[in-house]
Amino acid sequence: MDRKFLGIPILVLCLLVCFIVLCNPFVMVGPGERGIKIRLGQVEPESYGEGLHFIFPFIQKFKTMDVKTQKITLTTAVYTKDIQQAQITYVLNFNVQPANVNKLFQEVGLDYSSKILTPVVEGTIKDIIGKWNAQDLIANREKATGDILFKLQSQLTDNYINVTDFQMTEINYSNVFEKAIESKVTAEQEALRAKNKTVQVQEEAKQKVIAAEAEARSMAIRAQALSQNKSLVQYEAVQKWDGKMPQYMLGNSVPFINVSAK
Repeated sequence: MDRKFLGIPILVLCLLVCFIVLCNPFVMVGPGERGIKIRLGQVEPESYGEGLHFIFPFIQKFKTMDVKTQKITLTTAVYTKDIQQAQITYVLNFNVQPANVNKLFQEVGLDYSSKILTPVVEGTIKDIIGKWNAQDLIANREKATGDILFKLQSQLTDNYINVTDFQMTEINYSNVFEKAIESKVTAEQEALRAKNKTVQVQEEAKQKVIAAEAEARSMAIRAQALSQNKSLVQYEAVQKWDGKMPQYMLGNSVPFINVSAK
């Protein structure tokens, strides 16, 4: 009799263990994940955090989604405003909004990256790049990058995805276009050097004219002063005398300017 009553709890325990093993009513949500319960085909209106959770077998199903920051690196082909084809390599950092994983799963599913994320990102890149001429884009990469990031954040937030960073790491044009750019830059540099040389020559000529005009004015002033003052004429002669007496063939007389005061 005792054995009969003892066997019943053991049987129940065995059945419970078999039920747990076969039906697995416990689910685990790992670090950086959120859980989603699906009851009879309907997504429940809340998400579940990290840890152990219970579900009713055959009635509920459980899905998990990664909400950690993720990084993707891709390359896409675009056209600039002046119809130049370019290959844009970019890096995108994003994460799913933890509180809205159930909504994202319900509206899009687990494959949200190919259904929403990539199409929106590439469409935004093409839209922004298409507003720039090819050569201007190179000089304004930071501005274009900021415009893309702002637009992505605005669009993807409504789709339960947070974009934390976007960078264009490479902008590659065709070899023909890059050579044309190099030739244009070289020509501009040569033109600038020629312009600088012209300015230099003009400035040197201008300085010579200024010097000549100054000298002419100086001579005119001195000539006028000499014509009005005979003593100044004698003073100028003394200033220019080298100390040697002039030699004459016809006599021994020594002419000299009278410098005595009148």
